Amino acid sequence: MKQDWFSRLYETEIKNLKGKIKSINANFENDKSELEPSRKRDYKIYKSCLHTAYQNDIENNRDAKITSDELSIILTLSKQLGLSQEEVKLINYSIIPIQKLDIQEVIKSLKNIGVIFYSNKENTIYVADEMVRLLRRVRKKEVATKFYRRTLKLLRDPIINQIARDHNIDRKLSSAQKIEEIIKEGVSFTSLLLEDIYKPGSTLTEKKKTLNELCEKGLNINNLRGSVLDDKIESLIQHFENVERDEKVGISLDGFDKLLTELNQSLPKLNKEIRAQFELQEEFVLKGDFLLDYNIKPRDILDLIVKEDLTKFIKDNGIKQRGDDILNILEHYKDVENLYLENYSNVAFRDLNLLKENGIVVKESELGLKFEELTKVIFKGLGFNVDDILKNKINTQKDMIDILVNLGNDEIIIIECKTSKERGYNKFSAVSRQLKSYQNLALKNNLRIVKILLVAPEYSDDFVTDCEMDTEINLSLLTASTLYKILESFKGSSYNEFPHVLFRDIIINEDRIIKALSK
Repeated sequence: MKQDWFSRLYETEIKNLKGKIKSINANFENDKSELEPSRKRDYKIYKSCLHTAYQNDIENNRDAKITSDELSIILTLSKQLGLSQEEVKLINYSIIPIQKLDIQEVIKSLKNIGVIFYSNKENTIYVADEMVRLLRRVRKKEVATKFYRRTLKLLRDPIINQIARDHNIDRKLSSAQKIEEIIKEGVSFTSLLLEDIYKPGSTLTEKKKTLNELCEKGLNINNLRGSVLDDKIESLIQHFENVERDEKVGISLDGFDKLLTELNQSLPKLNKEIRAQFELQEEFVLKGDFLLDYNIKPRDILDLIVKEDLTKFIKDNGIKQRGDDILNILEHYKDVENLYLENYSNVAFRDLNLLKENGIVVKESELGLKFEELTKVIFKGLGFNVDDILKNKINTQKDMIDILVNLGNDEIIIIECKTSKERGYNKFSAVSRQLKSYQNLALKNNLRIVKILLVAPEYSDDFVTDCEMDTEINLSLLTASTLYKILESFKGSSYNEFPHVLFRDIIINEDRIIKALSK
């Protein structure tokens, strides 16, 4: 984010904190406050202990501070009293006043301890994904906000009301607002699933059953590991961590953009709501690339929309209404062809597990043909004339070219597609015999071969060396990832047809081609 936006967020946070501190202090003093007597007692116990830890140094003629030993006891006390992070923070600041710093000093401090990167030239702050996860652990936040929200939205209103009441959250708020306040309070996710979501008096067996139903029916997570409640919760937290680290979107980027466009049409207030929720500076934020830069995925956007608005959106856009609303919406915008293209390398590597995780269900026996089909789509996308009629005309039962590009004037490009689970494709002798037979087939039909391209997941050093030594065929090697990046770069270029003369190296260098296309 830009420095001026960071400064405004800092000012707003301090202002909000001071207002909340004033409110919590008033609750301490007011006998008629809405605080439960037991909760007020917990607050007073914690505040008294903190006050003693801070002030006892003054009595001994030393600077007031809280030692690490005192802090460890205070933290243990807050945990045992079931105080949320927000409650602890507000009571802390009522004893130890907020010190407002100059924004440059704040940035310098954060930079020096490695929390942020800062560009003086751009006046921009950057936070690495890894640092976000580390800070979350430091703050004892077991899961990302989006997963916490997703879990809370599955709970019945009486349970949400009980959690809100326990943590001094305004009961006049709507259920959606209470959920956001519970998240902001920093209520422990583990504590929530250990105690807060169950009916009073529930047995351990009943708790396990409730948690299993929440995961299987609500979160669509089957076979949660662990026999005891703590292990099951830890397993759920680990699942959420794995999902967060996965950079895949779940639907294609084109599908995400289409979803955002139509959401904006049906729900014109959504842009403002998303800006406020994620504290984004830009005026218009409903853009796929932009949101993914902040690790905000389609499901995260849909989780923020209230049920009434989701129902309206589904009806406006002819989306299936039976079953889970959010899953129906994601399925509607999946855009299978583009999703396959975004997983082109996974198809090349025959990685069924990754394909399944990314929403693609396919049989292993179909992957070879699917890779060929996708390669054909890419070459068409590069503006080439993929000529199936000519290919079928010259193919024989023995020699069957995968893809033939017709350049006109009896000139062609032959493309062979190979998938492999193994890292480093290393079958040059077999491939070269196959390609030489294709070359002879084309020559018999009076066709001039401008180039032969082999597309595979990757190549071993030996394969590249053997290719360099071969003098009989004009062969270039393309990896699947390189070909996909070339396609993406070509889309933004001024060319109507990819200049095939750029396919001149033995192993195609994507950086050189992308640079050439950008000129």
